[in-house]
Amino acid sequence: MNNSHEFGLEAYKNKALSFEERAKDLVSRMTLEEKVMQMLHSAPAIPRLGVPSYNWWSEALHGVARAGTATVFPQAIGLAATFDTDLIYKVADVISTEVRAKFHEYQRQGDHGIYKGLTCWSPNINIFRDPRWGRGHETYGEDPYLTSRMGVAFVKGMQGDGKYLKTAACAKHFAVHSGPENERHEFNAVVSKKDLWETYLPAFEALVKEAGVEIVMGAYNRTNGEPCCGSKTLLKEILRERWGFKGHVTSDCWAIKDFHENHKVTKTAPESVALAVNNGCDLNCGNMYVNLLIAHKEGLVTEEAIDECVTRLMTTRMRLGMFDDEKDVPYASIPYEVNDCEEHKKFNLEVAKKTMVLLKNDNILPLDKKKIKSIAVIGPNADSRDALIGNYYGIASEYVTVLDGIREAVSEDTRIYYAYGCHLYKTKNGLAEPREGFAEAVSAAERADVVVMCLGLDANLEGEEGDVSNEFASGDKLSLNLPGLQQELLEEVYKTGKPIILVLLSGSALAVTWADEHVSAIIQAWYPGAQGGRAVASLLFGDYSPAGRLPVTFYKTTEELPDIRDYSMANRTYRYMKNEALYPFGYGLSYTKFEYSDLSVSNSKVNIGDKVSCSVKVKNVGQYKSDEVVQLYVKCGDGINKPRWQLSGFKRIELEPGEEKEVAFDILPKQMAVIDDEGRCILNAGNIDIFVGGSQPDDRSQKLTGTKVQKTTVELIGKAIELD
Repeated sequence: MNNSHEFGLEAYKNKALSFEERAKDLVSRMTLEEKVMQMLHSAPAIPRLGVPSYNWWSEALHGVARAGTATVFPQAIGLAATFDTDLIYKVADVISTEVRAKFHEYQRQGDHGIYKGLTCWSPNINIFRDPRWGRGHETYGEDPYLTSRMGVAFVKGMQGDGKYLKTAACAKHFAVHSGPENERHEFNAVVSKKDLWETYLPAFEALVKEAGVEIVMGAYNRTNGEPCCGSKTLLKEILRERWGFKGHVTSDCWAIKDFHENHKVTKTAPESVALAVNNGCDLNCGNMYVNLLIAHKEGLVTEEAIDECVTRLMTTRMRLGMFDDEKDVPYASIPYEVNDCEEHKKFNLEVAKKTMVLLKNDNILPLDKKKIKSIAVIGPNADSRDALIGNYYGIASEYVTVLDGIREAVSEDTRIYYAYGCHLYKTKNGLAEPREGFAEAVSAAERADVVVMCLGLDANLEGEEGDVSNEFASGDKLSLNLPGLQQELLEEVYKTGKPIILVLLSGSALAVTWADEHVSAIIQAWYPGAQGGRAVASLLFGDYSPAGRLPVTFYKTTEELPDIRDYSMANRTYRYMKNEALYPFGYGLSYTKFEYSDLSVSNSKVNIGDKVSCSVKVKNVGQYKSDEVVQLYVKCGDGINKPRWQLSGFKRIELEPGEEKEVAFDILPKQMAVIDDEGRCILNAGNIDIFVGGSQPDDRSQKLTGTKVQKTTVELIGKAIELD
């Protein structure tokens, strides 16, 4: 034990010292056993040092989760569909405000339990590379740039910008982690250096370098043979040495025991914990780290290595103000009353509206309330709370389903016919015959002027292995089709000849090819949060114009997808796919039309290493006030194993009818570079194509929107250079 109290008596209480100095002094006063116990997620108190007990495990993916009543925002994939970093910052700011409000009230009540702390294990910035992955709805989609920008905004909103952290955010799951869920405890994700640095690492790098994220969580799987929570490559060489990460690393829950039980890279528990600690995993979600006492005794890990881990943990607690008077920590004065307040509910509704993506509209939307006398609302998700919330959720004080929202929006004179239709995924309910709900659904449709069908999924079907109990693949989807009898129900209702508006509530892409060909309109509503039903109804009746964009590709078939176990990006996502998409990444319709013009660049010839500035004019030439998501894509020459083009900028703007705005972007050198087969970022001389518009530059997007994107080219001049 280190007893050299170099900062003087109880220096850890001296606010004039840095948090790191204070933490180092505090750790020097602990026994080895006390240190080890602080490395468990449920860390006990050390009364003699005034260290209160603390549970490190809290969740805040789209609101305070698992800790009682809170504002339940749209699920992360829906937030990604906003393409709005300012909005995501505000969402995270509200979440962190509620985390603080609840934490201090729980502390006053003497409740130090799980999910009630300030270390929030969010966001999930894994790349949603395969639409079958069950946890994809926790992410910001399939694109590294979009994920980076949304993740940075979320972390900044969670952590604040003062001396103290508002909360501590966590970038997870590091790294190369996106299924299969049922094999995650033994799975080895084999990935090339090119794909690692081009796709799987950029968001983590951005959160570390730009947002100063306080926590990084390792993944369950191995990456190229190394278990992620004990990976020398990931945790030491990349995270700490190359990126300069200063915060702490936590394991995923019970991941350390996988080292010897499932990955078989170690033989004993002491060997496993030593591997994790020696490579910089500071905190164990679970209890495996009690074996550190044995590992130390056997000479597998030094006390100095343990000291480093505990010092980083105590530094985080210091930065959160846990060892200072509440009056000195500005966030400690946030009152409990702000949690789930009316202002947050109203904001939640506005957020939900911005997540909605209009996929198809044969001029049926928006509906005219005055002309419609009856509406049939049909489907297993029409009145489902589960379809609002996704996973890792809190408890809302009010839930508004789609049925609720429509009922609230129309006049008393409008008749609403509601029919459940079928189970979400079962082919029969108990003793009832298959299709027992079809007759009622058809009867409802026959009596209505228009049909709103609410189909899709919920987090009982797609989610995390261990959380999801279903007959499919431990949370992963086996196919992209509508489950159970939903497709049959849709086709049966279609036979009535009544116009159908399909509302999809899901956290991932579905292959609704038949619906695209037959129904009048399709809305992708995601898991839209506790106020989601109001947002859907407002869209249906034209209270606002939709402007959400797809953060994932909607494929036409399951069969065109590569094996989910294959982590190569070949033929995956919009950057590398070969087939035409059903609905492309970045796509979404509006109730108005936008015209793009005058795309210009700072210079048509640019020296290698300089940025490129560009601007474009965007005009609302339709009848509705609306947001528009202006998207910039860059293509770095032709060649094998290069992305078709990559999202390199986006801005969500609001335009009145007839209004025009100029939107400017800076394209940084790294965005004009390519990642070679060795994982190096190379900036070459040659032509760079720049596309700007309301969508990708692909043929399918331009066909669906009826609009071509603007294009220009710049030439990079000089000798090739390697960028960090």
